[in-house]
This record gives sequence, structure tokens and C-alpha cells, in this order.
Amino acid sequence: QVQVAESGGGLVQTGGSLTLSCSASGTLIGAKTMGWYRQAPGKQRELVASVTNTDLTSYADFVKGRFIISRLYLKNTLFLQMNSLEPEDTGAYFCNAQFILGPRGSYWGQGTQVTVSA
Repeated sequence: QVQVAESGGGLVQTGGSLTLSCSASGTLIGAKTMGWYRQAPGKQRELVASVTNTDLTSYADFVKGRFIISRLYLKNTLFLQMNSLEPEDTGAYFCNAQFILGPRGSYWGQGTQVTVSA
């Protein structure tokens, strides 16, 4: 059973930085893709950034140039370096791990809250 857990959220002022971490445990198989999603109150969950097992990265337009995603493939560990944070970045940030071998499927963490004060 794959378990996904996020950490690193918190309260930060506009212009500040935070680094989120995520670990997908319970398997020795590397995830095909891992990504960060966020959900603001009253809004749908949206993709922030993702990275594949070949280190191909993808970013939402609203974070390009500000956020950096990285991963430790064999450890299914994911990071999100968030810089120049804005109040619009406030929300719950969720980690997702997708497997096409072993424990096939898509797994979510419970989320970590990021709050950016004006």
C-alpha cells in the first residue's frame, strides 16, 4: 500500500519562500510521475508542477520562474521550492504519485497548507 505524505507548509509573507517535501512510501518501485497540486478555498484542485521518471518537468503558467520542482527518483521523494510567494498562492498543496508498475494507480497525500499574507 503506497502512502503519500507532504510536509513543509506554513505561513509566509508576500515575497517569501517555502519548500515543500513529499514522500511516497510502501513500495520500492519508482513512480512514473510525481506532481504538486493546489486547491484554494472554493476552487478546483489545479496542477502546479510535475516531474517524470526521466526528469521531464512541467509547470503551470502561474508559477513559471518562481517555483522549482525536483525529485529523488529511487526514493520517491519530491520537493517544491516556492519563491516570490503571492497571496494568490495560498491554498492546500497536495502531492500526487502515479505508478504504472507495481502498485499501479494514482496516490494522493492529505495536503499541507500554505498561507501567504499580504
